Amino acid sequence: MSASVLFDVPGPRGRRRQRIGSVVGALAVLALIGLAAWRLGINGQLEPSRWAILFDARTNVPQRLLEALLNTLEVAAVGMVAATVLGAFLAVGRLSDHAWVRIPVAAVIEFFRAVPLLVLILFCFLFLPRTGISISAFGALALGLTLYNMAVLAEIIRAGILSVDRGQSEAAYAVGMRKWQVMTFILVPQAVRRMLPVLIAQLVVLLKDSSLGFIVGYLELLRTARSLVETLNFQFGPIYTFQLYVAAAVIYIIVNLLLSWLARVVERRTGRSTKAAATKEAKLPADLQMGGGGGTV
Repeated sequence: MSASVLFDVPGPRGRRRQRIGSVVGALAVLALIGLAAWRLGINGQLEPSRWAILFDARTNVPQRLLEALLNTLEVAAVGMVAATVLGAFLAVGRLSDHAWVRIPVAAVIEFFRAVPLLVLILFCFLFLPRTGISISAFGALALGLTLYNMAVLAEIIRAGILSVDRGQSEAAYAVGMRKWQVMTFILVPQAVRRMLPVLIAQLVVLLKDSSLGFIVGYLELLRTARSLVETLNFQFGPIYTFQLYVAAAVIYIIVNLLLSWLARVVERRTGRSTKAAATKEAKLPADLQMGGGGGTV
């Protein structure tokens, strides 16, 4: 018999009240959705002619949105890879036994975690050219995303490594493994599986933060949607604003859902491979088997 340590298991009346509350909440949400759809219908926002512009190649809207999506994915991919690699190095540095390595790395992590991402992007775009470093809008956005997210990912990776049972590293040291071997072969593989959901969640945040590229004129998805709204409003009036912003939001949602799905697939595959490795019968070398003289038991 098992019971939760956080709350008492509800009885028949409690479960009945929970079901009633769930039904009432669902009906309230459906009512709000229906009210919103009714108001949009009254204002003509649900007319097929307004949504057809999203699929009409003659208007150049689908091509612009696709190009903006590719720009968004490109800068997000660069930021993800660079931030993950640099974050891993910073995490290892913060776990170093040497104070002359650990303290400066900790200062770098805390500094870039404290500075707002928008300030970092503007700094890269406005200040670096004054020092003689030429940088484009893409470079400023990618660098800002990298600097901020490497600090966040460093703390995620460090927490994942520290979450591994300390006895495993002690056992590895006992058999003569060096620290880099313990980190590479013992701690990091287990930490990756534990921190994978949080890691993917932060990468999703990075993808959404790429929308801040509008501040430096980078034509990512949100900036392109806004540009299309301004252009079409000038030509036809404000009749396509809602549709374009909804299209941009739906694209963001689809990409983020794909990332989350990929994280679940990787987590399941790594979980299955770990269980298979654990259940596989291990055959000891002859000189390690018990029974005397290195023979079989």
